[in-house]
This record gives sequence, structure tokens and C-alpha cells, in this order.
Amino acid sequence: MFKFNFKKISTLPKNVLFLTIILVIAVLEIFLFLVFGGGANKIVSYFNNNNSFVGGIILFEGNNCPQCVTVDNYIKNNKLQDKVAFTRLEVFENKANAKMLEDKAKICGLDSSHIGVPFVWDNGHCIVGYVDVLKFFREKLAKKP
Repeated sequence: MFKFNFKKISTLPKNVLFLTIILVIAVLEIFLFLVFGGGANKIVSYFNNNNSFVGGIILFEGNNCPQCVTVDNYIKNNKLQDKVAFTRLEVFENKANAKMLEDKAKICGLDSSHIGVPFVWDNGHCIVGYVDVLKFFREKLAKKP
């Protein structure tokens, strides 16, 4: 059976004993934060969210969204991605992208609970709905030589 020898601990210098106790407490707190505080999920989502520095024109879309398919067909048929620089972000299955969409809508003064896709963010301007999104991209194409 294991028997802990307290006499051995008492012979350690006080500063080493103090630092050891502090280290054990710190490791325990980090462990509890990661396991019970959702810290691991926050850390993973931070590193998985590589969209935090996306700038310029952003097209927010959703998988299986009929209006998004209409916009997607327009993009493909007109080879829009070769002519206009923009980033596409899927929001139905990607929570970080959905959060970014919500944040952009708030900047435009829109109620994020009523925002849908397709949605375009153009450096501070919001375009909502496939009719307006198609108009936006048509205007971008018309400006290209």
C-alpha cells in the first residue's frame, strides 16, 4: 500500500514547496476550465475560425437554400469569381460564419433574427435577398472592362 511521507515534504525549502503548490493549483484550474468550462471548445473554435480576417465583399449563403442556388447559378454562368473578388461563407453548418453574418447585420442596423441568405457584405453595406444580391453582382460586372 502507498504511504505518503509528510516528513520528506517538510524538509523541502519553503519557497520550493510554495511554488510546487501554486503550480499544482494552476494546473488543476486549467484542467477544470478546459473540461467543465467549455474552454477546449472555445480554443478549438478560435483556431478553426480562420474567417475572422475576411475583408472586402463577402457572400453569405446556406446549403440547400433555393435562393442561394439561384445566386450560385448566376455566379457560375457568368464566371463571376474570375471577374469580381469576393469570399463565399456558408452559414447553416458553420457557426463561426453564422456569427459573422449576425455581426455584419448588426453593423448595418438590421435585426439579426430576421436576416436570411443570400446576404452580401460590401465594406459596411448590407445587401439582403437574392434579387438585390443578383442586382449587386450585375452592377459589379457592368463596371468591369
